[in-house]
Amino acid sequence: MTIRGSLSDKNIFVRLLVWLCMIFVLTLPTLVIWRLIAGGNPSVTALKVLQTVQTFVVFIVPVLVAAWLWSDRPVKWLHLDKGMNVQTALLVPLMMILFSPGINLLSVLNQQVVLPSWLAELEVMLKEQEDAASALTELFARADTIPQLCVNLLIMAVLPAIGEELCFRGGLQGLFMEKQRPTYYIGHMRARVHTSVWLTAILFSALHFQFYGFVPRMLLGALLGYLLVFSGSLYVPMLAHFTNNAIAVISYYIAGKGLVSEESIDAFGSGDTWWVGVLSLIAGSVTMWLVVQQQSSEQRP
Repeated sequence: MTIRGSLSDKNIFVRLLVWLCMIFVLTLPTLVIWRLIAGGNPSVTALKVLQTVQTFVVFIVPVLVAAWLWSDRPVKWLHLDKGMNVQTALLVPLMMILFSPGINLLSVLNQQVVLPSWLAELEVMLKEQEDAASALTELFARADTIPQLCVNLLIMAVLPAIGEELCFRGGLQGLFMEKQRPTYYIGHMRARVHTSVWLTAILFSALHFQFYGFVPRMLLGALLGYLLVFSGSLYVPMLAHFTNNAIAVISYYIAGKGLVSEESIDAFGSGDTWWVGVLSLIAGSVTMWLVVQQQSSEQRP
């Protein structure tokens, strides 16, 4: 029996271990080589190159190899064999735009979490980590010209949408609900499907290592997971993920031009405009319902 054949029969824990080993084997030498080349104080351009390389060695290459090892039809296993129609391609970006102020509201609410006094040191560390991540994101997103904006969209929106959706929704969620591979529509999903979506969403958020953005990112992960379940196409959550990230990148670009402040963009939908955030969540949910209804009608036998 070949390696491919033997691994396809192993349980989920063995295959997850193989997957993690592949990531480790690819990542460790990459970081060592990077350290030797870039040194201790790399430029922003160098960091962008590193992020691009990491997207491939952590998210894209391992899951493609894993899908090939675990399935005779890896393209189908990753849900890359089905496209999407024009209506879905228009509704999904609209849904993410409508959700944007609501995500801001959820982020602000998440930031209000106060840990018990005995975890005060951990709370300080988490807030410092959050501030550092925010500062790095702002540094990455700075762009003075349209070509720079396009590069940022590629690095911060296109590649993460492809890589993270391949890894989390296509690979991890697919592995968790492997015994439930047929697509489902409203009223016909089993508990294993819901568990797979939410477990993947929790891991998706946790592995970003940003505690004060955990809840909105987990909910975003669940949204992306259900988009895959109802559509049967990984391209649908990829498009939603890209739109979500692109909104942030373009917002930073607009702020950099002095047309509006970064603080007002981040706060829109919270504070005095909390009602916009609430309406945003309602409008986005209605649009999501339209997408689900359309997809589920296509899936019904």
